[in-house]
Amino acid sequence: MSSRRDALRKIFNSAMIAGSGGLVWGTVASSAAKSPLALRPPGALVDDKFVQACIKCGKCVVACPYDTLMLAEVTEDKCLGTPFFEPRKIPCYLCTNYPCIKACPSGALLIDNIQQESEPANIENARMGLAVVHKESCIAFSGIQCDVCYRACPLMGKAIVLVKEKNEFTGKHANLKPVVNSDYCTGCGICEKVCIVEKAAIFILPVDLVTGKTGDHYVNSWEKNDEKRIENRETLQRSTDEDVESAIEYLNSDNELFEE
Repeated sequence: MSSRRDALRKIFNSAMIAGSGGLVWGTVASSAAKSPLALRPPGALVDDKFVQACIKCGKCVVACPYDTLMLAEVTEDKCLGTPFFEPRKIPCYLCTNYPCIKACPSGALLIDNIQQESEPANIENARMGLAVVHKESCIAFSGIQCDVCYRACPLMGKAIVLVKEKNEFTGKHANLKPVVNSDYCTGCGICEKVCIVEKAAIFILPVDLVTGKTGDHYVNSWEKNDEKRIENRETLQRSTDEDVESAIEYLNSDNELFEE
């Protein structure tokens, strides 16, 4: 592990660069907003809000016991001075006491973001990114037995499961293929770190880039709360329409305009 002195030196250098010219800072921050590829620490706000809230102090970097976090430099396509990590180098090891979040003084990292309803904070609720499997380079999909990512996953059997399929080539064996469950994947990147192929066949990307959206006009009848979701949307839409109509009526009325 690199020393804390190196981390502090990077913080100082980043601060000096940030203070050297508002124009440079503005340019870098603007370009970062257009490149949402950075993987942020657990508990981070969505990227544009995170960039606004982060004061680039580097305290989360210093607090990380694994030296996972780094501060973005001018040459990187990320907002200068903000923390990020590269799983293939050092993943997030999901500290159960979440030191990086506790160290954040600005609210860019929030405990609330790893909580669900009334339950206590749990690092397993972190959604730093989502693992994606490239089937063409994953040797498990080509029939070679490999379950390294599955075994290394902190939520083994939940975030990554092995699906047994018949090996069509031999007709006698089974392929155990890793499949990611987005409901549980934290985006920690440990799977990417341990992947045995030359360039990782499983890798982490920001959630928004690798997830779709069904749309409110589809209803999953087997899910109890899905129809209620549609009802809530329709109620909100009716309320909005009524507010708009009321505002238009008021603007078109001249009853009060000439009262003294």
